[in-house]
Amino acid sequence: MLWLILRRLLWIVPVLATVAVVTFLLMHQAPGGPWDAAKPLPATARHALDAKFGLDKPVWFNIEELQESRARGERNPLQLGRALLDSQFYNYLSRAARGDLGPTYSSQGSETVQSVLLERIPVSAKLALVGIISALLLGLPLGIVSALRQNSWIDHASRALATTGIAIPNFIIGVLAIIFLSSRFGIEPLHSPKDWQGLSTAYLIPGIILGLGLLAYVTRLTRAGMLEIKQQDYIRAARARGLPETSIVLRHMLRNALIPVVTILGPAVADLIVGSFIIESIFNVPGIGREFVTAISSRDYSLIMGLTLFYAFLVALANLMVDLGYGLLDPRLRSN
Repeated sequence: MLWLILRRLLWIVPVLATVAVVTFLLMHQAPGGPWDAAKPLPATARHALDAKFGLDKPVWFNIEELQESRARGERNPLQLGRALLDSQFYNYLSRAARGDLGPTYSSQGSETVQSVLLERIPVSAKLALVGIISALLLGLPLGIVSALRQNSWIDHASRALATTGIAIPNFIIGVLAIIFLSSRFGIEPLHSPKDWQGLSTAYLIPGIILGLGLLAYVTRLTRAGMLEIKQQDYIRAARARGLPETSIVLRHMLRNALIPVVTILGPAVADLIVGSFIIESIFNVPGIGREFVTAISSRDYSLIMGLTLFYAFLVALANLMVDLGYGLLDPRLRSN
């Protein structure tokens, strides 16, 4: 198990490097730049900002600097390599490897990417936590009861609910919830930025709506897993030995039926933490998803890179948690 953890942690490094290359390539292929989003700047101001943030250097390789070094008589391979790699990408990569994600271009250096992440991550994490808890608290019992009462009205209702949750995007449900709650009950689900500090009820409605998609998948997978496990010989043997039905369901059926749920839970948790930018925009949530959209629209290269690398790391870590969850649920997988 320890070797599995170390091996997966080592794999995160090439994954992040690949994500960085692809993201950097896509960013610089898009039209415009970080100084085009606001009002037009004078050419001298643009050149000064480019020089300040290193955007005046080539994107990938600094061939010109290499040629100048050779013209000066430089023959040291290490110095020539440094001249060649004195570019936007490798300078960013070397800073990121030291834990420096750089300043945000939209603030023109007055704010760092780390400070944005530290400010936005707790908000999105708490919102995702509400979604995950609500999805598991509702989805698991619905799936269990639906499987145990197969073809009953409860089964049909839970299947219809799960299908609806998958088919209808959560942002549509979010808009309908705002209209319904404000017009019928006078509840205002939109909050000011100070309401998102600490643990407040502001997270309740958007968090539950954010977790509706996960709730639907948890319900369907729990039901399918329970129906499959229910037909196994060891379940019949447990009933023949006179074990209580509650013990059979919780200790023998549910534990094995949770493996498909754990499979989607890891990536889903990462996805919820990053947050649905539409839900965050609808409910005025100052989270990562909303910040991601702002960074893309303003061509804030450093912030886009920081948020993308954070998301990639989160997904890789979630997949590691899934593998560990497999081992806890099934001893055969742990031994393998």
